[in-house]
Amino acid sequence: MPNPWQSEAYRFLLYLFASFGAGWLTNELSAALFLGLLAYLARHLINLYRLERWLRRGAGAIRPASNGIWREVYYDLSRLKRQDKRRKKRLGKILNRFRKATAALPDGTVVLGPNDEIHWFNSAAGRLLGLKNTDIGQHIGNLVRHPKFTGHLAFRNYEKGISIPAPRNPDTIIGIRIVRYGKGLRLLLAQDITRIKQMETMRRDFVANVSHELRTPLTVLTGYLENLQEFPDMPPDRWVRSVDSMAEQAARMRALVDDLMLLTRLETKIPDVVNQYVDMPEMLTGLCHELSALQPTPARIQLQIESSAAVLGNETELRSAVSNLITNALKYSPAESVVTVGWVDEGANARLDVIDAGEGIAAEFIPRLTERFYRVDVNRSRQQGGTGLGLAIVKHVVNRHGGELKIKSEVGKGSCFSVRFPEERILKNQEDAVMKL
Repeated sequence: MPNPWQSEAYRFLLYLFASFGAGWLTNELSAALFLGLLAYLARHLINLYRLERWLRRGAGAIRPASNGIWREVYYDLSRLKRQDKRRKKRLGKILNRFRKATAALPDGTVVLGPNDEIHWFNSAAGRLLGLKNTDIGQHIGNLVRHPKFTGHLAFRNYEKGISIPAPRNPDTIIGIRIVRYGKGLRLLLAQDITRIKQMETMRRDFVANVSHELRTPLTVLTGYLENLQEFPDMPPDRWVRSVDSMAEQAARMRALVDDLMLLTRLETKIPDVVNQYVDMPEMLTGLCHELSALQPTPARIQLQIESSAAVLGNETELRSAVSNLITNALKYSPAESVVTVGWVDEGANARLDVIDAGEGIAAEFIPRLTERFYRVDVNRSRQQGGTGLGLAIVKHVVNRHGGELKIKSEVGKGSCFSVRFPEERILKNQEDAVMKL
């Protein structure tokens, strides 16, 4: 098959020679050349008109009659249209499979556009969120009007999910997560978590009730054991050791009950309105002084105050969290080692550091340290009298104050527990306190 552009060049030369011959015969060379070029241009304009009309009608299988370069143009366009048709068919099959797969999911799925408008949703989303087919194109915030959800949409920070009551059934609790994908698109995932929330409530109630019921018998038991320890005519040494051991275990159990009750309160209690000005340097100074007095080695705690910043929050909770961090550092490091407590500025934020020179923690254990009752070394933790709830309490307190807990540790070199408080919780001076309160 000859090259179409070569054929078109031959055709142009044919028009040119024909015009030149006609002009030479009629002695009107300029007029003949002009008419020849005009005829050549008219041919292209006619083919261009046919092409536009063919495309406007959908570029059907029957192509307009043509030759030369225009035949090649029609052929290439028809080939591209066939490829596009096959591509659309494949994409349509993929889209249908995706829709069938998501429609079969028990969790709700909603595709949101750049302006939070609904592009598509599956049947589970319609059931959980109360959506209808006529809601396509509507803003999701106009249909799911819970304040927590609308605030989550407006804030556009989708790292954490939220839970809200179902719009049509307040007894059903829905967990919602939003995931970004594509250009400006987001995927909203809704899950019925009513059973999970019920189980969490039952667990918290069970722990709270059991802990509360254990306090009275433990108090009685501890009181009798203290009386026995102070009894002047105590039986032989083996009884003394037995009573001392019972008293030690009763004290440990009481500490466990106290920690469980505190953790339950932290989980169930709604965070207080920020209305308390906590002087962190003063609190750290007093706390370190109290804990140092209980240590056999003098000056074991070194306090480094490099910031005068205070924190807006609950002083009791903050004191408990800091006390747990320092106590853990003291327990799990050599008796002669130094524990450093630092309070420093970090830009507009502030950071608390508790650094010890203990054995350190392997990297694979660090993510689980804040779990309830999790211990890297169970036997050693029991010997030290730990309850396994200290870091869980710290985590809840830090979260309730909008902070971030970071743990850095290296085996054989010690650990550093850092709590970073956000700018909105930090007061650099008294004037800030007046404005923020």
